[in-house]
Amino acid sequence: MKLEVKDIKKSFGEKEILHGVSFEVVSGRAMGFLGRNGAGKSTTIRCLMDVFRQDSGQFLLDGQPFRPWEMRIGYLPEERGMYQKNDVLGQLTYFAMLRGANRADAARTAHYWIDYFGLGDFKKKKLETLSKGNQQKIQIAQSFLNEPDILILDEPFSGLDPVNAQVFKDTIAQFVKEGKLVIFSSHQMSYVEEVCDDVTLIHEGNILLTGDLKQIKQAEGRDKLLITPMNGELGALQDKLTAAFPTLVITQDRGSLIVDTQGKAMQAELLSWFAQDGTALRRFGLYEPSLADIFIQKVGETA
Repeated sequence: MKLEVKDIKKSFGEKEILHGVSFEVVSGRAMGFLGRNGAGKSTTIRCLMDVFRQDSGQFLLDGQPFRPWEMRIGYLPEERGMYQKNDVLGQLTYFAMLRGANRADAARTAHYWIDYFGLGDFKKKKLETLSKGNQQKIQIAQSFLNEPDILILDEPFSGLDPVNAQVFKDTIAQFVKEGKLVIFSSHQMSYVEEVCDDVTLIHEGNILLTGDLKQIKQAEGRDKLLITPMNGELGALQDKLTAAFPTLVITQDRGSLIVDTQGKAMQAELLSWFAQDGTALRRFGLYEPSLADIFIQKVGETA
């Protein structure tokens, strides 16, 4: 499957929130939809799910208009909407039936996902009696009911401890492996970096960047080296390099120097210089920026 988001615009009153949002998602590759709070992520997803109607633009699935009510979709909205006074099993069964399952199949899928997330002892408990983390796991479990072909997850890691976060990441990875279409919206970029194959960065309703995550990181780190001295004295090493190579652009980052060499020829010259200088290094290699670094840079460029 291929989902195309094409030139989506959305306004509330006189304020335009989405300014022609476009990107693609393909099955078998998780897509991370990233941005700060208020960037337009949830509005885009709500338009996709037909919660909001976009002012212009279209959503296409394999070239045809996307009709979410005709698809098996697992949807985890940012604002959680389950019933605090109802028991866990009853309401998950209810949600599965709302999505078209008969009662027997709804009960089966509800039991399976409750047990999967280790909450079998809470099936008959009211949701309000569970801890915040366990409530979040039930919220997540409802998005997996009825074996969806499309998963749309809006800020899914909120409230999860590291162990449960890992279980969830493994579950997403399995769905991707099975060829499902997965959209993962978050402002927590470290999680997206672990899970997603493709990313789309949105800022103030505009798409800054979209594509293959590995290729983006390679392109953004092109011609840059990461150099870490053994003694940790960054200032002294930076001064020596600046004296020897005045045209280099050098910045410090988390115990290392990032050197913009502006070409492979300079990289070879730097390697030769270090061999002759005798400075002990812990690392000398190509720089690959984190997703957070890339996003901060792109946002800074727009500002």
